[in-house]
Amino acid sequence: MKRSRSLLVAATATLALSLAACGTTEDSDGDDSSTDTSAGPVTVTDARGEEVTLDAPAKRIATTEWNTTEYLISLGVQPVGVSDVKGFETWDQSVELDSDATDIGTRGEPSIDTLASLDLDVVLVTDQLVGDAIAQIEKTTPVIVVPGGDAKDPIGQMWKNVDLVAQVTGTEDEAAELKTDFDEALAETKKAVEASDAAGKPVAFNDAYDAGGSVSVRPYLEGSQIGGILKELGFANPWSAIGIEGDPAYGLGQTDVEGLTKLPDDTLYWYIGNDAEADPYTDALKDNKVWTSLPFVEAGNVTRLPDSIWMFGGPASMEAFLDAVEDTVA
Repeated sequence: MKRSRSLLVAATATLALSLAACGTTEDSDGDDSSTDTSAGPVTVTDARGEEVTLDAPAKRIATTEWNTTEYLISLGVQPVGVSDVKGFETWDQSVELDSDATDIGTRGEPSIDTLASLDLDVVLVTDQLVGDAIAQIEKTTPVIVVPGGDAKDPIGQMWKNVDLVAQVTGTEDEAAELKTDFDEALAETKKAVEASDAAGKPVAFNDAYDAGGSVSVRPYLEGSQIGGILKELGFANPWSAIGIEGDPAYGLGQTDVEGLTKLPDDTLYWYIGNDAEADPYTDALKDNKVWTSLPFVEAGNVTRLPDSIWMFGGPASMEAFLDAVEDTVA
């Protein structure tokens, strides 16, 4: 089944049309082309603990990180500016970005001049910006800092982020619909897993890259969003059991090929890649004796999940991941 991509793209279009239809109101002079400000000012507290007040729900928005880009589109709001548009469209195809979105530079160092030229209501950022970028942006445009993640409650933090963006844009009803759809998709996938031979097995989810001939593996522990989803589905996470620790924000660890020898023999080894980059498992490690002799490799239990599912994204990406899990265990 491919529930999430088709339904969410359709829902995004529908929501965009409905928002456009109800986004105007008559003022005292009878001009029905004016923007609806009936919702009044919007005040939110961001990740810095700072209160940010906007005159009305934001419509012209730029995003410096791809998770907030995805949140907006899922809520029916197309961002005006996005960091690294080509990268976003390569790594996150769970939602569709409008072709006229302006590229504002890299995710860590957006172009301050470009942002200032876009007549924005607000810029959504995470705490990954370098230097004094936030202070520079705030000279012309309000900034709201959205938490990148929380390894103590990764799925809960995702929904807090979605709710924050929904409050900023006046799309709380759409956020509630996303939550309902996600819960239904999660329950459906959980049933499929429970009915499969994979139920309860250890899943070592990761991504990897070739660093000058040495393959570096990045495990996704329970504190990652993907780790949180896998836990909800009843899978065991073997990474922490072999001594790998994750960072406090994203629940990501680090190991190498030799470290994989500690994984249980019955491990299901799932990973994410992208055709834009070489696959270290099929390229760099294809003749590596340590890799090829691992029990789960010999058993054929290595699976590359579909490309372009952003592992740090929002509900749309997580539903695409649930689809991929169902296909994998079927």
